[in-house]
Amino acid sequence: MLLALVSAASFGMSGALARGLLDSGWTAGAAVTGRIAIAAAVLLGPALVALRGRWWLLRRNAGLLVGYGLIAVAGCQLCYFNAVDHMEVGSALLIEYTAPVLVVLWLWARHGQRPGRRTLAGALLCALGLVGVLDLVDGSQVSLVGVAWALAAMVSAAIYFVLSAADDTGLPPIVLAAGGLVVGAVALVVAGAVGVVPMAASTAPVAYRDVTVAWWVPLALVGLVACALAYCSGIAASRRLGPRLASFIALFEVVAALGFAWLLLAELPRSVQLLGGVLVLAGVITVRSGEARAQLPVPAPRPKATVQATSPGVNSRGSTSTSQLPELSRITASTP
Repeated sequence: MLLALVSAASFGMSGALARGLLDSGWTAGAAVTGRIAIAAAVLLGPALVALRGRWWLLRRNAGLLVGYGLIAVAGCQLCYFNAVDHMEVGSALLIEYTAPVLVVLWLWARHGQRPGRRTLAGALLCALGLVGVLDLVDGSQVSLVGVAWALAAMVSAAIYFVLSAADDTGLPPIVLAAGGLVVGAVALVVAGAVGVVPMAASTAPVAYRDVTVAWWVPLALVGLVACALAYCSGIAASRRLGPRLASFIALFEVVAALGFAWLLLAELPRSVQLLGGVLVLAGVITVRSGEARAQLPVPAPRPKATVQATSPGVNSRGSTSTSQLPELSRITASTP
């Protein structure tokens, strides 16, 4: 769970850091491309070391790497920024962060993992908490185009959790992260070259709360901490916790984003937002307890048999003697 919290907190600081870049003249496309490119460059070396010459793993998982880079990395961020371009940030973020519900439904439909009562109760608490955290109690006007982009971001986020939890690929977490980041960076550069994503950058100083720094400081932080560290720890957490629980803990990113917005931008959350944060954390804890309860092993029933043997192999009624019962007991004990 600690890895999942680190990932969520790291992702959460990206908004406040990027806000300074955007205010200084950067476009969203340029900031996202710089963030992903820096993270890819940093993780590429360690990923090659972790690969240990097993190039066949890349060939076998080429589809996973391409899908992860295009959808979970580049696609998710592009869809979210397009949603923000047509609707309020809070509404777009709330729609995107319904991804855990989609993960639960997908696991139920695809693998038959029916959610328990605690998981459903935790999902409800998280949904109520996000309404408070995003301060949507007063209502907001929503664009249908923006909703469509936000739904696409939600699907991309759900795919991120599911793909990150794949532990049967043989790929180390850092290799999956680096490969996806490289693919995502290339895709964004191509999208910028053809004019799909506007690209503009600036070397002007970046101003935050009571401090002004060079442009490369927030860019380095958003690439190293809010991307490289966030993706690596997120993948490792998903493989340990599973996509359902990891996706719910990732909701802590919203709470972390509010904290960094206050620290760097002097945007102080209101009381309703603080209450929403408490509900989100309560929902995560509820889901965690439900997952732990669902994973408790069920002891196999002991076979009960009373045999009165009259011969070495068969009794007077043709029943199997006690010499054959150990094999029956072994088979029954191995049945879940």
